[in-house]
Amino acid sequence: MNQRLARCAAAILILALVPAWGADVTGKWTAQVAGRNGQTRETTFTFKVEGTNLTGTISGRQGDTPIADGKVSGDEISFTVTQERQGNKVKMMFKGKVTGSEIKFTRSREGGEQPQEFTAKRATT
Repeated sequence: MNQRLARCAAAILILALVPAWGADVTGKWTAQVAGRNGQTRETTFTFKVEGTNLTGTISGRQGDTPIADGKVSGDEISFTVTQERQGNKVKMMFKGKVTGSEIKFTRSREGGEQPQEFTAKRATT
């Protein structure tokens, strides 16, 4: 009976920890992201996951920009990017939900503007 109880407790503990493991988003992802004047631009996300920490870069017209504050929790990811535009620093917050080979993102700028939604797809190499 004690052995059975110990096995049940171990199984419950394992199941409780599963949501804490993050989605595997390591690698390259591409998205068409709306820019100024409604023009879309291809943006490449390169991610590396270690536990619940997310690092990497965003590549676009302004070159590579490192991500900061990256986190992975289950199928959700979040990070920030700070870029300089016309001498001003602009901080963008990204939140995404991973579904298979897609990430549905919401991007917002610190201090204003309407959040933007777009979908990134895993790049095939």
